[in-house]
Amino acid sequence: MTETNQQQDVKDAVRAAVESGADVHQQVKDITLKALTKGQLDIKNIKNVAEAVAKGIDEGIAGQDEHAKGTFTHAVTALDDALAIATEASTLAIQEAASKVTSQHDFNDAIKDIQSMERLFIDTLEKVAKGSTQVTADIVNDFIAHAHKSGTAVGKQTLTALKAIKGLPNVNTGVIISSTAATASALAKIGSGILLGIAESLQPTHSKK
Repeated sequence: MTETNQQQDVKDAVRAAVESGADVHQQVKDITLKALTKGQLDIKNIKNVAEAVAKGIDEGIAGQDEHAKGTFTHAVTALDDALAIATEASTLAIQEAASKVTSQHDFNDAIKDIQSMERLFIDTLEKVAKGSTQVTADIVNDFIAHAHKSGTAVGKQTLTALKAIKGLPNVNTGVIISSTAATASALAKIGSGILLGIAESLQPTHSKK
């Protein structure tokens, strides 16, 4: 399946979940985590999934009346929670890699990706607001304004992540080595595995295989 087809599937699944109005938060969170685990846990994959989810939410609330704002909030906080979990997985990947190497590695790109996660979330929502109806744009902008005041789940997880990474013995963000790309790829693979484990642990017992 192509990347475009995967994004379409994610968007359609989220739209259907939002339109159903049933347990929207859990449905959207599950769809997002499942989509994230289908690729490497790198910033490109995360951005693609976030945008597909946001588009699905936008399409799902189109035409809804008084329930639109509540449904949007449930769906978008699910995306926020999923991105926070992805941030946690990326952090654990760095910690795992750092514990196994004896020399300093350049985790600079991976750390920058973690630092950018909240901005990615907000940017994705702002893109939805610009391309949607005025009613939806108002709902999105209200949410963004609230997020700036109260913070986001992914933003809080980012702060926790950076504190955890700072104390690692083999992390030196000032050292640039020739295997930066290889390091990023390895971390993305480790992160994918960790995220899959977290996602599976969050599933109800009856749905685990």
